Amino acid sequence: MSDFDRYSTARYRTGTQAGVSEIDQGLRAYMLGVYNYMTLGLGITGLAAIGINKLAVASTAGEAAAHLGNLTLTGFGVALYMSPLRWLVLLAPLAFVFYFSARREQMSAQSAKIVFFLFAAAMGISMSSLLLFYNGTSIARAFFATAGAFGALSLYGYTTRRDLSAFGSFFVMGLFGLVFASLINVFFHSSALQWALSVIAILVFSGLTAWDTQTIKEMYFVGDRPDVAVKKSVYGALQLYLDFINIFQALLYLMRGQD
Repeated sequence: MSDFDRYSTARYRTGTQAGVSEIDQGLRAYMLGVYNYMTLGLGITGLAAIGINKLAVASTAGEAAAHLGNLTLTGFGVALYMSPLRWLVLLAPLAFVFYFSARREQMSAQSAKIVFFLFAAAMGISMSSLLLFYNGTSIARAFFATAGAFGALSLYGYTTRRDLSAFGSFFVMGLFGLVFASLINVFFHSSALQWALSVIAILVFSGLTAWDTQTIKEMYFVGDRPDVAVKKSVYGALQLYLDFINIFQALLYLMRGQD
């Protein structure tokens, strides 16, 4: 009887360890998919921003159509940055986010990936204007600082056993306040307020990075069909992408005077 119990326990432990191993491998693959989609989205954004900037800034006198500060814009650049079209460029990424959020239950996994990549391209077109005001050194410095902070915060959200839900709710409320204050500053153009908003944005999106990572991880344990799991990966990538981009833009603004 004691032999039976011992072997039974051994088999139970082996099965439990195998189950945990399968979960760990599945979770790692799932989170790797999230980060891969996010990284691909950031790559598309960067390429789109650089490509659009090359088309918008005149490289020869014959291409010049107008001046913006020390820069000379092509006709395409004038239409993109100095005409009413700039509002479409500015609001297009937001429209993609709203569409994705409203339709994610109905979209197929393939459609979700296409919408995410189109959103990343639209964000790149919108952010191409940053290349008019910041040099490559400033952008690289802000990018690597963001990458380091994001990596540490996301790792914390992934590994901590502390429930971050309460903090997440607090940061979401902070996000709404940040959006409202940013809209007000569109009319006042206060550099002091913009500096304060950038600091608050870093704090808010840093907290959201940890909370979103924990939430995305927990989504894995809700069993779904493979296509639904892919959509969850894409949606998780969108959440982390937005956190990264907002931290990056806030840091870029704060670092603007360091060159």
